[in-house]
Amino acid sequence: MGSNKETWQGNSVKRRNSAFFLFVFLGMLTAFGPFVTDMYLPSLPAMADYFSAGASMVQLGLTFSMLGLAAGQIFFGPLSDKYGRRKPLLWAMILFLLSTIGCIFAPTIEIFVFLRLIQGIAGAGGIVISRSVAADKFKGRNLAKALAVVGAINGIAPVAAPVIGGTALRIMSWQGIFWILFIVGLILLGACLHFNESLSRPKRSKQKISKTLSLFKPLFANKKYLYYVLQMSFAQGLLFAYISASPFIIQEHYGYSSFAFGLLFALNSLAIVGGAGFSVRFKSQEHCVSISCRGMMICSVLLALALGFNAPLAVFEGLLLVLLFMLGLTFTAAVALAMGCAGSQAGAASALLGAAGFLFGSIVSPIVGLGNIMISSGIVFVVCAAGASFFAVLARRASREASFKSQK
Repeated sequence: MGSNKETWQGNSVKRRNSAFFLFVFLGMLTAFGPFVTDMYLPSLPAMADYFSAGASMVQLGLTFSMLGLAAGQIFFGPLSDKYGRRKPLLWAMILFLLSTIGCIFAPTIEIFVFLRLIQGIAGAGGIVISRSVAADKFKGRNLAKALAVVGAINGIAPVAAPVIGGTALRIMSWQGIFWILFIVGLILLGACLHFNESLSRPKRSKQKISKTLSLFKPLFANKKYLYYVLQMSFAQGLLFAYISASPFIIQEHYGYSSFAFGLLFALNSLAIVGGAGFSVRFKSQEHCVSISCRGMMICSVLLALALGFNAPLAVFEGLLLVLLFMLGLTFTAAVALAMGCAGSQAGAASALLGAAGFLFGSIVSPIVGLGNIMISSGIVFVVCAAGASFFAVLARRASREASFKSQK
């Protein structure tokens, strides 16, 4: 594959990196986000005890990391177009290492939360630049293969991260999880040093960063795109409400260990993967979104009742599996629909879509920890499912209006 002329782009780009190295490197960069957010989830109750803080305050660490992942995608995308891929990646990795060390030795929960914001911004650099490098380095079938491998690794990451975190907690403190993240960051820094620039100077953006950001403006005038962004954002809010609340519900309410939580989290992640795979069986993507939103609404109401009436874990977990399967359906179909109506602004549309999802997640995460987490989580589930359903209806209506106008 590495010998194909279509694989490498740019006169000034040397053929130093093998296709195998690039597949692994891009996969690890893409998986950075799930590892930053998911790996320390089993340690949230232990961190609450360590910092003598409430659940909502500890969950702000998750909130601010997602804010960083949202803001970082908007920041690093244009930056890498102007200065190339390698330098921003190196800056992101160095920033990640420094912020991770800070998290380990943070004296207060407030400082820890701030450093999680920086850690999220750094992690976003890897996510958004990895997609750009794939497009730089590969074309045609090779690009499809590269994205398939990266997607597979990214699908495994949310499953593996909490299991690794739960296993680590059996032999070390919560700080040990961040030492593991630090080692991962060191490995990626070494890979960045080995990585050869994929965007030659003639192909780099000549615009100022401020003008590059103006590419986002037309997207806000695209009603159908915005409706799908909002639909996806509420669905992401539902996902992150589950991510933020589940460590406390499983470990503190139901009394299971951090390792058992990691295994359940992995099982639930597979439900999302299964839903994503099943989405291609629908006759249309709009039909898939419609069915998934109805399923999310029903499951969210039942989950709220189950949590409110202290249903057994088997009932809670069964409903959760169906809910996450529905999320897998909507994530795949709604992203395709949103990107399909973005036209030539696919890059900006991708960054805005990803940023909006993490932004909603950052808002929702601390809310589930307010008051009785069993009640507040159920309410958030229902509100997010209702929001996703509402904007799915508006998006479908906008699509019909556009189709009707085109026929006139």
